[in-house]
Amino acid sequence: MQTLHVDLGERSYPIHIGAGLLSQGHLVVEHLKSKQVCVVTNTTIAPLFLPTLRSQLTDFDLLEVILPDGEEFKTLDTLSTIFDALLERNFSRSCTLIALGGGVIGDMTGFAASVYQRGINFIQIPTTLLSQVDSSVGGKTGVNRPLGKNMVGAFYQPKAVIIDTQTLLTLPERELKAGLAEVIKYGLINNQDFHYWIKANLPKLLAKQSEALTYAIRTSCAEKAAIVAADEREGGIRAILNLGHTFGHAIETAMGYGVWLHGEAVAAGMVLAAELSLQLCRIEPKVLAEVRAVIEAAGLPVTLPEQLDSKTFIQLMRKDKKAEQGQMTFILLDSVGKAAVVRDVESASLERLLSGD
Repeated sequence: MQTLHVDLGERSYPIHIGAGLLSQGHLVVEHLKSKQVCVVTNTTIAPLFLPTLRSQLTDFDLLEVILPDGEEFKTLDTLSTIFDALLERNFSRSCTLIALGGGVIGDMTGFAASVYQRGINFIQIPTTLLSQVDSSVGGKTGVNRPLGKNMVGAFYQPKAVIIDTQTLLTLPERELKAGLAEVIKYGLINNQDFHYWIKANLPKLLAKQSEALTYAIRTSCAEKAAIVAADEREGGIRAILNLGHTFGHAIETAMGYGVWLHGEAVAAGMVLAAELSLQLCRIEPKVLAEVRAVIEAAGLPVTLPEQLDSKTFIQLMRKDKKAEQGQMTFILLDSVGKAAVVRDVESASLERLLSGD
């Protein structure tokens, strides 16, 4: 097992990474404040991993909330299911929520923990590559609304992140590729050496080679932990973690949540961000080619959905939570391994980009 730390003073927490960690119950138990424990998972993950976790918590008053699987269920209505279950069992503010699943489960469980009785413990046990390298770390929680992704939520840190790399053995190929989009992001924004390592090791990652996946997860988590420690609430450098996300969230919202996976939308969004960077003379054509090549090699989309028109796309981006006073915020590239926050992109530039001119 390898352990990293997110350094946030009194709210610091460990990220444990290793094979078989679901069977090491002490990693969970040391963070529990009482006997009341609620595991939130979904219909896909429950039969795979819930029995193992349950076997580690036999001495606790265990509540299991099993939600439907899918981004389309990341809503306030679904969140109410968690609250109702806790209230029916008279769970107090000393209880702990455990998120067992991917990014949707982690985001909803964290948000529920942030507001139930004004804040309770929660632990992240991410089971998808995307959630292991990104969404489980950093404390962003929330749900979607019809007009925008993750528009209702809170910054709320877990007590621990426990990453069992063996959960990836059951991960479908499409989900694995979607997770690789976030891995690729870390190389592009802040770590050129990691970018070229990813490029060289994509065949191993796609084949779920254990050593390669563990290295990718650890490096990604280390990158994110350092950025979050420096800027927890995204007032500065943390914004670079959103490379491709302004475009990507608009794709997800326009297509309907769950039609494109988050990582797929972010992948196309990163290519668009690189294209915009080139249009604005921030990078050379070879950098755009490098971005496009690594994303294509990962089996991810590099273009917008054909049915998405530019006017709708721009309107959705203006509703993105990173926009300020109607001005859109973009994370653009200055090179492979260096990203920048840009807020003065003109609508005409976006229209040229999206029309292919």
